[in-house]
Amino acid sequence: MSDALPIIDVDVLVVGAGPTGLVLANLLCRGGFKPLVVERLAAGQNTSRAAVMHAHTLDVLDRIDVSGRLVREGLRLDSFCVRDGDATLTRLKFDRLPTSNACLLMIPQDRTEAILRQALAEQGGEIRWGTSLVALQQGPDGVEAQLASPDRELRVRSRYVIGADGMKSAVREAVGIGFTGSTYEAMFVLADIDLEWPLGQTEVNLFFSPPGPVVVAPLPGGRFRVVASLADAPEHPQAGDIEAILNSRGPATGTCRVPRVHWSSRFRLHHRVADRYRAGRAFLIGDAAHVHSPAGGQGMNTGLVDAYVLGSMLVEVLAGRQVDAYLDEYEALRRPAAKKVLALAGRLTAAAMLKPPAARGLRNLVFRIIGALPPMRRRLVMNLSGLSRQEAGVVPGLANGAAQARQPAGGDPHPCLGLPWTRSP
Repeated sequence: MSDALPIIDVDVLVVGAGPTGLVLANLLCRGGFKPLVVERLAAGQNTSRAAVMHAHTLDVLDRIDVSGRLVREGLRLDSFCVRDGDATLTRLKFDRLPTSNACLLMIPQDRTEAILRQALAEQGGEIRWGTSLVALQQGPDGVEAQLASPDRELRVRSRYVIGADGMKSAVREAVGIGFTGSTYEAMFVLADIDLEWPLGQTEVNLFFSPPGPVVVAPLPGGRFRVVASLADAPEHPQAGDIEAILNSRGPATGTCRVPRVHWSSRFRLHHRVADRYRAGRAFLIGDAAHVHSPAGGQGMNTGLVDAYVLGSMLVEVLAGRQVDAYLDEYEALRRPAAKKVLALAGRLTAAAMLKPPAARGLRNLVFRIIGALPPMRRRLVMNLSGLSRQEAGVVPGLANGAAQARQPAGGDPHPCLGLPWTRSP
């Protein structure tokens, strides 16, 4: 690392300006500390990507005064329906949860990021766009990072560095943390569309079908999000591709028409978790620490809670109210939570991808039973919403200390996850 480069001193270097990095930086600024957020992209993303915010996450974000802004821009939905054609297997209601944020909030990720960026700017936080991590050196009292942008290089000295830089995390690579897991064989498509169909825009729908599952979720502004498995998916699925999926797997009564595709992509699902969440003065949050199937909409939500937990702990240490060893609790709290979410998402995906008729029939029967029994529905809703964990016990210092904080943060497993056809791949 060149000594001739200009030096910037900050309290914490945050690599990645996605939702997790922005939440953590907001917490630090509100605590009176100086973070620097760097992002390799030249500007914020302009596509929706993650689109659901759960009640538990909104409760957490209330503490940095952004939930109200998110709710004003988002679309509040009350229910999630699991279907097979026109048959309703289970309808889960989210409007009676024990929180003021009793809903599924649909909001595109680009809007979530814009709101978090605005909140950070109001706190005096700084983002450097088009800036990548080149090298990282750790010492007993801090970290020195070499950064590069198209027109300059510089060094940043900080007490800690946070990897909020996604699945291909440069921070994770620089500190040598493994990322254990594998990749699903199936290809998936993702699209935001205008949609004319018989079910309206009042709930999220998951359709089971022999060719594969499809999720249809309303978005603000009358748009819909569609996620579906599709063999040999094109790089950018067109309206005809999405119509074919919906008309073969969606409602059996009525026709689906897609007048416009606003954006689309294809992707493969990964299920991985970092071997460690901490290496010296480097920490991982969000997709840098865990990636998994979007089943249940848990990915970004889990990462945002990571950011809140670690950010809260960093404020305590930077303020001198806790010693550095206190930060070891972060991994103890959040890695088990990620593993639970990984298992839940993997098993739900496996259940949705079933092909044999007998296994599909058993799966549908189980979901009908869940739909008919209020205690099972309640348990599943509490788990998906994140409220099955007591958030005050998840964040150290806000409740009864580390012993309570070690309560499992992933919630109870899905009631049908023990069945053999739901084992994770």
